[in-house]
Amino acid sequence: MKPTPLKLEILAQPTDTTCGPTCLHAVYRYYGDDIALSRVIEETHILEGGGTLAVFLACHALRRGYRARIYTYNLRVFDPSWFDPDRTVDLAERLRAQMRSKSKAKLHLASHAYLDFLSLGGEVRFRDLSADLLRKYLRRGAPILTGLSATYLYHCPRETDEPLRYDDLHGLPQGHFVVLGGYDRTTRCVQVADPLRDNPPFRSHHYDVSFDRLVGAIMLGVLTYDANLLIVEPDPDKHHA
Repeated sequence: MKPTPLKLEILAQPTDTTCGPTCLHAVYRYYGDDIALSRVIEETHILEGGGTLAVFLACHALRRGYRARIYTYNLRVFDPSWFDPDRTVDLAERLRAQMRSKSKAKLHLASHAYLDFLSLGGEVRFRDLSADLLRKYLRRGAPILTGLSATYLYHCPRETDEPLRYDDLHGLPQGHFVVLGGYDRTTRCVQVADPLRDNPPFRSHHYDVSFDRLVGAIMLGVLTYDANLLIVEPDPDKHHA
């Protein structure tokens, strides 16, 4: 029997840089949380130049009374040895120590956000990105929000920021957020809910993409401090803010 994908309704992102809050809003709506997209956008931390990070979306969810878990593949921020099962590692201490040894502004911004995330009760995990990992959450009805490389996902030219346009010479890889709502073991395809309706080449809010292509896109999200899976689920002990 072909698996039934989750029923995800996603709105069109209002601007070029609001894909993250729009994806989080779709997850909230999936759980029956009637919050306005404009409010999610207003309450989400925005990076200089636009856009956001998955950890800021996760903090929003935690403050709203949800549980949040991030599977990270971002080696810019996290060292794989910090997740060695044979060691006891204080992630917050490692993040603070790393900030003392490295001065890159975006690393400090992301690290402070993760410290906030951990203090709010969020979890960070490091695990091989596999179909089994996706199915684990999709089978229990949990959509997966992911930060990835739009350039790789779409196989499109790189883009310039000002003005925003495709430019294979001057452009840079661009990050993006989508929500995963289904996996077909027969075809090894993942169903994607994308806030950018006129995306190339799919031209739709909903489409299927091969698992291999998705993995490449997620891993290359490290170029824009993405490369992660964010699982947001209701906390039965808390009420939404």
